[in-house]
Amino acid sequence: MFDSIKIYPGEEIDIEGLSVSLVNYGYRACKRVSEEGDFARVGDTITIYPITFEYPLRIELLHDRVERIRSVDPITYENIQDHTVAIVLPISGMVKRRIRRKEMGFVEESPIDNFVDIEPGDYIVHVDHGIGKYLGVEKIKIDKKYVDHLVVEYAGSEKLYLPFTDLDRLHKYLAFEKRLPKLNKLGSKLWKSAKERAKKGVYKIAVELLELQAKRAASHGQKFSPDTEWQKELEKDFPYKETPDQIKAVIEVKRDMESLRPMDRLLCGDVGYGKTEVAMRAAFKAVMDNKQVAILVPTTILAEQHFNTFSTRMKRFPARIEMLSRFRTEEEQAAIVKGIAGGSVDIIIGTHRLISGDIKFKDLGLVIIDEEQRFGVKHKEYLKKMRLSVDVLTLTATPIPRTLYLALMGGRDISVINTPPSERLPVETKVTYYDEALIRDAILKEKRRGGQIFFVHNRIKDIGKIARSLASIVPQVSLAVGHGRMAEKELEETMMKFIKGEVDCLVSTTIIESGIDIPNANTIIINRADMFGLSELYQLRGRVGRFTRAAYAYLLIPKNFVLSPESQKRLVAIKKFQELGSGFKLAMEDLQIRGAGNLLGVEQHGFINAVGFDLYCRLLKAAIDSMKKA
Repeated sequence: MFDSIKIYPGEEIDIEGLSVSLVNYGYRACKRVSEEGDFARVGDTITIYPITFEYPLRIELLHDRVERIRSVDPITYENIQDHTVAIVLPISGMVKRRIRRKEMGFVEESPIDNFVDIEPGDYIVHVDHGIGKYLGVEKIKIDKKYVDHLVVEYAGSEKLYLPFTDLDRLHKYLAFEKRLPKLNKLGSKLWKSAKERAKKGVYKIAVELLELQAKRAASHGQKFSPDTEWQKELEKDFPYKETPDQIKAVIEVKRDMESLRPMDRLLCGDVGYGKTEVAMRAAFKAVMDNKQVAILVPTTILAEQHFNTFSTRMKRFPARIEMLSRFRTEEEQAAIVKGIAGGSVDIIIGTHRLISGDIKFKDLGLVIIDEEQRFGVKHKEYLKKMRLSVDVLTLTATPIPRTLYLALMGGRDISVINTPPSERLPVETKVTYYDEALIRDAILKEKRRGGQIFFVHNRIKDIGKIARSLASIVPQVSLAVGHGRMAEKELEETMMKFIKGEVDCLVSTTIIESGIDIPNANTIIINRADMFGLSELYQLRGRVGRFTRAAYAYLLIPKNFVLSPESQKRLVAIKKFQELGSGFKLAMEDLQIRGAGNLLGVEQHGFINAVGFDLYCRLLKAAIDSMKKA
């Protein structure tokens, strides 16, 4: 017998608590419900599409009391009928009608199946018919029954009606050109010849990837011992319940470490999804074998936070943890460098300072890199050499194109944490013009519920002017300014005041982008959002919503301002990907918006555009499998 949520008219309910329960039941928060498993909250109304009802249910509240429960048309939202009870069952393990192949970018999986959804208006690739445009789902009458079919439009407005049983023939069209693809004509031989050319073209890349895999397999690194009792104790101390994806990632990382082949694993997961805990368990495992661990992070603030987190979790154990960043004096740094060389420092956390010439390890066994895309070319070359001799674990929310590609194709191992932490809610994202009244309301709304606010302005030149303007708009709110050119101690003091809750609103540059974790800060306002890259916006938004209460992100653009096409696409994408666990999908979207240039050389670039990235990956995977068997 399933557990269920029952809602009755006249009942008093906590709408935020209900939202949390729905997420735990496997429902997906979105702006508008369109299929089973969706729910949307607007003010005092929540609309749920339960798997037990033919239509979505709209639950209307007044002062937290249920006024009315009615089913509505999912397209027009017109009233269909009133109900005396709403019964919501969990959807875990049940097939949803959403067009997401991983739940049926009986069906054979491709490398990117898990991360790519198809939505109306998207360009798709049908294996037999080529590039078309997906229009949505229509019911077609077959033998006196109405059956759902996917509708795809081709050149000349011809349409293909595809039953769900043929879903494996359909893939989302992804490419790295900014221009839209040309639709194929149904029955044309052009598609068949394009597919055949691409099949031949992937051969060269398949050989390169197999050579890379062979080179890694032949390398000999540290073979770590099985878990110790202390390892089990550390893991038992984790204050939260591990998500299934976290557990799977930990198993995969440990398996790599216990192998003789050097680990080179990409751990991809949304901000706040628990990548740090996986990294901590790997680090502790290395220390248990008397190996040193280097944790490389892009910012001093993140180094500080990781240092505090690791120190707190490992305080019961004899592991010496140190931090190298500009928050340390020259004398302190010299002593730490000496400790690294002598082997008395077990875990060292730091910025790019860690890969400078004077750092010598006595016995380095594991390198953990947080957000590799934030480091420069020179640093990446250094890290590439490291991978041949020591285990490397890379953490990221939005991978860089080539890293993403190599991971998907098996050039690097990949673990993905897609499961949101228990009770976490998506961040409600609003793109709007700069408006003082709106800013005032957003800040005061957060302050009234005892929360804190990030206000991001990425120009040091006039950040002081912005802070003064905000002070005049909300004089009752305490403000502080933080940016990367401040004196180390001054910046550290400012950040610590905000972390301790002594400051209501932090006006800062993107120094908060990576890692800073303040559960009480649940509103972020980003000024001139049009000037940010997609991954930057995503990381910034991830600074809020790390707690059980609803969180808000306001992306501001100047009034009467004409956005560039790329800026417009970025803002549409960040608003579109509000649901939890969308970091990987966003990385794919970023590839399309920016265009990835010659990701794999001019020739392969042409093949990818001809057949789409998803089908290209399938062809390449087939070529690799074929060569392995030969």
